[in-house]
Amino acid sequence: MEPIINQPVIETARFDLRPLRRSDKGLIELFAGDPRVALSTSSIPHPLPPGAIDAFITRSLAIPRVEDVWAMDGLKTGGAEVMGLISLTHLDRGQSEVGYWVAPAYWNSHLASEAVQALVAANPQGNQAMFASVFHDNPASAKVLTNAGFVYLGDAETYCLARDAAVPTWTYSRKL
Repeated sequence: MEPIINQPVIETARFDLRPLRRSDKGLIELFAGDPRVALSTSSIPHPLPPGAIDAFITRSLAIPRVEDVWAMDGLKTGGAEVMGLISLTHLDRGQSEVGYWVAPAYWNSHLASEAVQALVAANPQGNQAMFASVFHDNPASAKVLTNAGFVYLGDAETYCLARDAAVPTWTYSRKL
């Protein structure tokens, strides 16, 4: 049996944002193992070490946890059960950090924009603000954030596991 997770399903017209399931492991490994996905995130190593996705799913199902993770599940409109992931990492003072990735097969389909906008509208953690950072070499992801009402705050650097380097980022915030 899978544990009951206290995070909501967030519906959009094309897909649902739903908590992860252990059965998502195969698709997450497939997509997160793609270097194009790993290189666009700070936290996915490349190549994926054995057990990395199992550990990630276990953390996402834990209570308590520091990060709520949703799968972009397109089954209701004929899409894949996992087309990408989106998360909110709990910060202090009623704030969270948004993170997301989309499988390359769904790039340029506005899936990330729709997911971020749905998560902001639902505000499942009751945040006062959300933050996000994107790598300078990923302007499409920056556009996702500005389309969802995020405002540019400034430049920074974030360590990227797949690149084994600090990477320049743009940081954005959205007051709720």
